[in-house]
Amino acid sequence: MASPREPEPGEPIRLQKLLAAAGVGSRRSCEELIADGRVTVDGEVASLGDRVDPGTAVVHVDGERVVTDPRMVYLAFNKPRGVVSTMDDEQGRAALADYLGGVDTRVFHVGRLDADSEGLLLLTNDGDLAHRLTHPSYGVAKTYLCQVPGPLPAAVGRRLRAGIVLEDGPAALDSFRVVDTVRKSALVEVSLHEGRKHIVRRMFAEVGYPVSRLVRTAVGPVKLGQLKPGQTRQLNRREIAALFTEVAHAPTAS
Repeated sequence: MASPREPEPGEPIRLQKLLAAAGVGSRRSCEELIADGRVTVDGEVASLGDRVDPGTAVVHVDGERVVTDPRMVYLAFNKPRGVVSTMDDEQGRAALADYLGGVDTRVFHVGRLDADSEGLLLLTNDGDLAHRLTHPSYGVAKTYLCQVPGPLPAAVGRRLRAGIVLEDGPAALDSFRVVDTVRKSALVEVSLHEGRKHIVRRMFAEVGYPVSRLVRTAVGPVKLGQLKPGQTRQLNRREIAALFTEVAHAPTAS
């Protein structure tokens, strides 16, 4: 018996098959979701029997975006210290491409971490989502663990949350929490919606507590978790949906 023909690129296919391939559930359960009116395509409630183009359709299930284009890649990467946030480096330094040998699709990084910083970088070939995640008007929060001299007076956190003035304008943290203090070192978790170069290091330096180690632990709803330095993992469907939700609102004034 001949095997089923694979659809050509751009050829519409049945919606329930598309949802099942995207990991939503079995084809039968996806049919039930459609029948219950819980699936929309391009803003319209879908019907059983609908065919859609995987590469162009905007599909939501229960209000959450489902990526149906199999060509789209969404990765989390734990950037080690000393690696520059470029795919290749003309100076011969360790770069992102050195760690992506198992990734066949060309991807680019969402935002940057300076060479001395480490932690979560998102990598994708989805240019529109990447633009929204990095554009300051969408205000996507980033979370960091910072090692600074300790003990740390409570006034430092209050000052950074209230806002300080740097050479390129005012800056303020969204949150500040002392995680641990050991001898003359403090570990602090902070979050902010800023994306200016070296912004966290410059803010702590401005108040007299220079950062000796900086690890980004989250970008919006995506967390670094137990991912080891130098390793990548694919984002799961829930994480991808959460990223789309994060940038679905109208941009704030920048």
